[in-house]
Order: sequence, then C-alpha cells, then structure tokens
Amino acid sequence: MNNNLLELQNILKENNIIISFSGKFYQGIIEELGEAIKNRMEDEEIPKNDMYNVFSIFIEQSQNIRNYIVCKNNSDKYSKIENSGIVSISKVDSKYCITSGNIIENSDIKALIEKLDVIKVMNKDELKKFYRAELKKEPPKGSLGAGVGLIDIARKASKPLEYSFREIDDNLSFFQLQAIV
Repeated sequence: MNNNLLELQNILKENNIIISFSGKFYQGIIEELGEAIKNRMEDEEIPKNDMYNVFSIFIEQSQNIRNYIVCKNNSDKYSKIENSGIVSISKVDSKYCITSGNIIENSDIKALIEKLDVIKVMNKDELKKFYRAELKKEPPKGSLGAGVGLIDIARKASKPLEYSFREIDDNLSFFQLQAIV
C-alpha cells in the first residue's frame, strides 16, 4: 500500500490549498468542481464579488486546459499532454490564489508568452478595452473559443498574472499560470 496520502495532505495544508484537481479535464468535472468551489466559498461567507472572480478564473483556467488538450488530440505528444492538467485554489491571508498548469508543446510557448506579456502590463481599463476589441475579431484559427480567456482572467485578478514554463524535454514544457483575487 502506498502511504503517500498523508504527505500529500501535509503539503496541501502547508500551502493553504483549499481545493485542487489533477488529471483529465472533462466539462462535467469542471462543472462539479465549480459547484464545490461555490459551496465552499459561500460557507466562508466571502464577498460576492471575490467569490464570482475566483469561480470565474477557476472555470476559465480549467477550460483553457481542456481546450488545449482537445486541440492536441492528433499530436504525437497527446499521451503526455492529456492527463497533465492541474488547478488549485489556495488562500493566504485574505487573498485567493488560483493556479493552473499543464504540459504544452514547446512550439506553442512563444505565442503564449507574447499574449501574456501584452496582458500583464495592462491596467483594468486597458484590459476592458482590449477584451471588447478581441471579442469583435474572428476567433483564432483552430480555437475553441473567442481567444479572450486570458484577458478575462487578468480582468478579474487583483494583481498582474504570473506565469512560468518548466522544460520537460526538447518537445514539451509545463506551463503554470497564477491569478490572485
């Protein structure tokens, strides 16, 4: 029997993780986790605006992971990508930290960095205008959405988004995105 569960629980407690999911992201799982998050936050009686922002960011990050995986289902790297998603919500003091991660192909990193770097330096008003402008455009080729998810996350976050890439091998890296509310 593997007795690492207690170690995992201790790591979660040390990092103030209140909810976490790791594995394959299906729409049903995203919805169930979203409902659990809403219930947990209602129990804690946090302000409605914060609850809405945490919930929205969690859903958007989860859908970004799911959409990336769906787009890569014909990739020869799919077996490494499909179960690599993870999302967690932690609470430090009065702030909520919503962090997501998944394996991505290295060939996708440059475009993602360019988009994130543009968003990262915008203030709330600029993000709002950029969001509206992007909604008016045609969705990016091969996209499963309007391409505004990262902008929406940045709009709802109280601080600039943080991100990192950790190289796994010559073809793949682990992408991590963090938003704070």
